[in-house]
Amino acid sequence: MKYNLLITYLLLGFASVFAQTKVSGHVFDENNEPVAYANVIFKSSSEGTITDENGRFYLESDETWETLIVSFVGYETIEYPLEKRVNYEMRFNIKEEAAALQEVVIVTGKQSKKAEENPAIAILKKIWERKRRNGLKQFDQYAYDKYEKVEFDLNTIDSSLMKSRLFKGMEFVFEDLDTSKVTGKTYLPMFINESASKVYGDNILEKEKETLEGNKNSGFDNNQVVIAFIDDLYSDYDIYDNYLKFFDKSFVSPLSKTGINTYNYVLSDSAFIDNKWCYNIIYYPRRKNELTFKGDFWVNDSTFAIKEINMQASKSANINWVKEIYIEQEFEVLNDSVFLIKRDYFMSDFSFQKKEKARGIYGKRTTLYNDYVFNEPKPEKFYTEKVFSYNDDAYNRDDAFWEKNRLEKLNKDEKGIYKMLDTLKTVKKFKQLYSLGSILASGYIEFDDLNFDYGPIFSTFGFNEVEGLRIRTGGRTYFGPNDLWRLEGFTAYGFKDQKFKYGISGKLLLDQKTRLIISGGYRKDIEQIGASLTTSTDVLGRSLASSSIVGTGTNDKLTSIELSSLALSMEPVRNLIFRVSGNFRTLSSASPTFSLDYIDATSPTGISSEIKQYESSFSVSYFPKRKMTGYGVERYEANDYFATLFAQVSRGDQTIFSSDFDYTKVQFSYIQPWQVGGFGVLYSTLEAGKTFGEVPLGLLSVVPGNQSYFSIYNTFSQLDFYEFVTDTYATLHLQHNFNGRLFSRIPLLRKLNLREIVSLRGVWGDLSNENILLNQPSNIPLVAPNDEIYWEYSFGIGNIFKVFRLDFNFRGNYLDNPNARKFGVTGSFGFDF
Repeated sequence: MKYNLLITYLLLGFASVFAQTKVSGHVFDENNEPVAYANVIFKSSSEGTITDENGRFYLESDETWETLIVSFVGYETIEYPLEKRVNYEMRFNIKEEAAALQEVVIVTGKQSKKAEENPAIAILKKIWERKRRNGLKQFDQYAYDKYEKVEFDLNTIDSSLMKSRLFKGMEFVFEDLDTSKVTGKTYLPMFINESASKVYGDNILEKEKETLEGNKNSGFDNNQVVIAFIDDLYSDYDIYDNYLKFFDKSFVSPLSKTGINTYNYVLSDSAFIDNKWCYNIIYYPRRKNELTFKGDFWVNDSTFAIKEINMQASKSANINWVKEIYIEQEFEVLNDSVFLIKRDYFMSDFSFQKKEKARGIYGKRTTLYNDYVFNEPKPEKFYTEKVFSYNDDAYNRDDAFWEKNRLEKLNKDEKGIYKMLDTLKTVKKFKQLYSLGSILASGYIEFDDLNFDYGPIFSTFGFNEVEGLRIRTGGRTYFGPNDLWRLEGFTAYGFKDQKFKYGISGKLLLDQKTRLIISGGYRKDIEQIGASLTTSTDVLGRSLASSSIVGTGTNDKLTSIELSSLALSMEPVRNLIFRVSGNFRTLSSASPTFSLDYIDATSPTGISSEIKQYESSFSVSYFPKRKMTGYGVERYEANDYFATLFAQVSRGDQTIFSSDFDYTKVQFSYIQPWQVGGFGVLYSTLEAGKTFGEVPLGLLSVVPGNQSYFSIYNTFSQLDFYEFVTDTYATLHLQHNFNGRLFSRIPLLRKLNLREIVSLRGVWGDLSNENILLNQPSNIPLVAPNDEIYWEYSFGIGNIFKVFRLDFNFRGNYLDNPNARKFGVTGSFGFDF
């Protein structure tokens, strides 16, 4: 280990040749206890930092400084001469001041929440009063230029990594090592993306539009999954908001109106910045294991607008796979009363562990703003009309464009990333590693020479009572992330029923501006009908319930299905989709112990076991505030937490293809995630539907049960398949994830970073006497939850070992139903922040 550190220090020393001052170390008190949030600053400069919870600090500057100042309220200040430009592993012990200051009340640890006792609180209240009158919110309309640079780097580079077999044949990449100004760790650039755009906004209409004018990247430039992930990773935020959302978590903003109960605030200093007198306030969390920051901000004494702010996530924050979050924002003074953001720097350190020496990946985003224009209104149509926004020229800009539109020049190392990564992509081993990462991310194995993807590999194996072990193989055409057409197909074989299943589908983008798409397909398969109430539009889609390896009981209520489908959809207005479709289905029981029989006067026996039915549908889907990436026939969601509204009318017609039944079905669903401040996220789903006419069991609305041991949202964990059957229904699902808010207050549980989930599910439904009589030959008890609303609830514990979740489910009523399950345990796993 000492040898590794020596190599690291040599590398860091080599990088320091370029006139930089770098310091790192720890600050302790007289009892050798770490001093958190102490000030560390280069003397006669505004460049500084504060120590973390462990008293550790790192600071660097592009200039040469001779003295380092270490200070903390109530302690003597240390001035330490810097004889070298690079000083690592420094140790300072600060002493309490010998005499108390009569004119200042010194308070350490917990700070007062009262404005009359703590001047920082008085200033904070002034910020709250003025925050809606600061920045862009002062103007009816606005526009500005925006330049954004995103970079991903492998960090904590040491000799063991450089000499590892992983990088054999790729040693040249270590010629581009640099040092993080935040953590002091060496890093290796892996990816860079630059974009230049024009942003327009209207505060009256509450609309904003961003037009991309240029984009350039190197690294994962041809993988749509990685690009979509990066787009979603760094969403915009406003420091004046009460909560700041990063990595699907809501952090309490240091400027939040609830900040007094979350942070300690200390008025530390005052000084002129850009000829404006400003106060410096240090803040740090009152409790550990909450989603909070530490840092400081400078605020103007007259407008109470933020001039500069630094935010560093608490080491103990309940967030997975992210070891470090560091944010800097700088605001420029447009005139005496207007402060506008000019630079935003965001750095995160992704790692499997939060240990100091754990290796990880830096994700860095630098955003610069320029050329503000105000109060030039545009019609509302300007913000909503354009669905197709791809500009081919934007991805082919020349060097002259970037020289003009880069608001911050690339440094030497950033310029070298393009060349290094272009070279790296020609190395066979790197291409193999890249392919492996792509397979794990997308689920497909890419064959670039054939323009074909094999997969999804995670659907290769399955099991159910009818098929036994099921093996599936499939693939899709893939020329690039923005293909205008795509074909997909599969074939599967069950070793118990010894039958092949297969399917094929295709889609073609006819018009990019309105996203007019024609699609169709055919599938012959075995499926669990009734796994969801809202009909899927994916011809090849198959529910998880159809292949549950382990369950709470025998799953033999499976259906053989042949489905042919043709559809036309369009998106004339952003996020508003209309779809017209027609499909023909043949349904029959796939198991001798399950019956879909119904009374049929035209049958010689008076009973039929097979349903042949044509159905046409018209649906409307709306996704307010949804953002998409890509412009091909398939696109990818680039954000979360948007609502989904869906309405559909379906018509079954006996006169088409000699179908068996006439009926009309109406369906509606509303899915809404609610960000409940610092108390996590509430997910709600409301569904309702009704079938007019007499239809057999295969066409009725089955309340989705769950006989697996997996926690599946929008199903009822304590219901068996076909336990409730309806032709009229209404359901409500509520699930609240507190993200550890409650467990963080319990000492014995605090360090485990567990997360609490509470769920409530209910359904009311009815079944007409006519439909009960029609389906009398079936061996399924036709029961609807019409006496009272069926309900169940669950308590869950998430983030167990960072990947597991357990739900303890309780049935609320209908306990006298045959084989009713009063209690059950389900689980799931996933990689969530």
